[in-house]
Amino acid sequence: MIRRLVRMHFKEEFISRFRALFAERKARILNFPGCVSLELYQDGANASIWYTWSTWENEADLEAYRQSALFRETWQEVKQGFQKPAQAFTLRPENE
Repeated sequence: MIRRLVRMHFKEEFISRFRALFAERKARILNFPGCVSLELYQDGANASIWYTWSTWENEADLEAYRQSALFRETWQEVKQGFQKPAQAFTLRPENE
């Protein structure tokens, strides 16, 4: 299993669109092969910063999702609202 943390800093006027887009696409992402979980968090100190936290069976599943039309279409729309470039981290549990 791997975890994927993506930190996104949005323009304030884009946040409601991002939340709607996430709600609209969440089930489709969760149904993608290898996706175990997907959560959305808002930063406690800065309301313009949001995080997605997902769990994937392995890196190949994550990469297959990242190459999919679903990801490309979603990312194309989401990145229009960025105030700063997103940061993404792939994490592995210490005991694996």
